[in-house]
This record gives sequence, C-alpha cells and structure tokens, in this order.
Amino acid sequence: MAKCEICGKGISFGIRQSHSHRRSNRTWKPNVRRVKAVVNGTPKRVNACTRCLRSGKVTRAV
Repeated sequence: MAKCEICGKGISFGIRQSHSHRRSNRTWKPNVRRVKAVVNGTPKRVNACTRCLRSGKVTRAV
C-alpha cells in the first residue's frame, strides 16, 4: 500500500473485536491518490492522501 509523500500517513494496525469479544488483527488503510502536483516548479506524479489534497498542502498541476 502506498504512503502519502506529503504527511507520511501509512497503514495503521489495530484489533478488531466482535460482539462476542473474539479479537483478530485489522488494518486501517489511508485514502491515497496518485495525482500530478507541482513540486519545485515542475509537474510530477506523487502519492498524496485526500486530507492533504483537501487542505491545500498539494498544488495540483493542470
């Protein structure tokens, strides 16, 4: 799974617990998109999470 190149967000791990309290491992995957962004004045493809895209940390290339 890809990691956000702006904030570094990646996969998180935890434990799924059923109603009967049986426990098993689970993962939370970030919502990462491959977008064309302006990096150092040139357009480049980067992996960015949707939170960084929405908050304006990434300037999209047209």
